[in-house]
Amino acid sequence: MQGSLPVSFTIDAINEIKRLISEEDFNASKKLRVGVKGGGCSGMTYVLGFDEPTAEDTEYTTNDFSFIMNKSHSLYLIGMQIDWSDGLNSRGFTFTNPNVSKTCGCGTSFAV
Repeated sequence: MQGSLPVSFTIDAINEIKRLISEEDFNASKKLRVGVKGGGCSGMTYVLGFDEPTAEDTEYTTNDFSFIMNKSHSLYLIGMQIDWSDGLNSRGFTFTNPNVSKTCGCGTSFAV
């Protein structure tokens, strides 16, 4: 199923995702999952990883790759931007979410 994009990716995030997808041992049946789960010091944490699609997911295509999101998670993530940082002090995906009311120092835990 196709829909308008609930989240966006920076060029650095797109390049890192494409690098991961192009790895020799990548399982092409999996899609990038963007989501949330309960936990973390602020109540919710971001989910970003490769997973098998389920009936609860909506699939989106952007920049020559597909990602999936549980239909109920867009409430928490709509408008979010995903970035990739490859600096000396921090390396990994970062999230800028306009829906957040509270975060903690780890950058992956939030409340709405």
